[in-house]
Amino acid sequence: MDQLIQGCFWESGLSRGDLTEAEWRVLKHLLPIEPENRGRGRPPEQNRSIINGILWRLRCGAPWRDVPPKYGS
Repeated sequence: MDQLIQGCFWESGLSRGDLTEAEWRVLKHLLPIEPENRGRGRPPEQNRSIINGILWRLRCGAPWRDVPPKYGS
């Protein structure tokens, strides 16, 4: 069963600790997306990968420079 679940994550491009669709649906409405509310940051469509990168770093305890490139720079 675990291999099946991991296989689903790999096929969808998600890693084990990445946000699920349900988690993202809840969280994305809490993030500012209007330009006047979000300041000079990255475009809002990158928010999910940025959050996944932060979560990866917190889980692994790795330095920022070791965060995988799939989460952005």
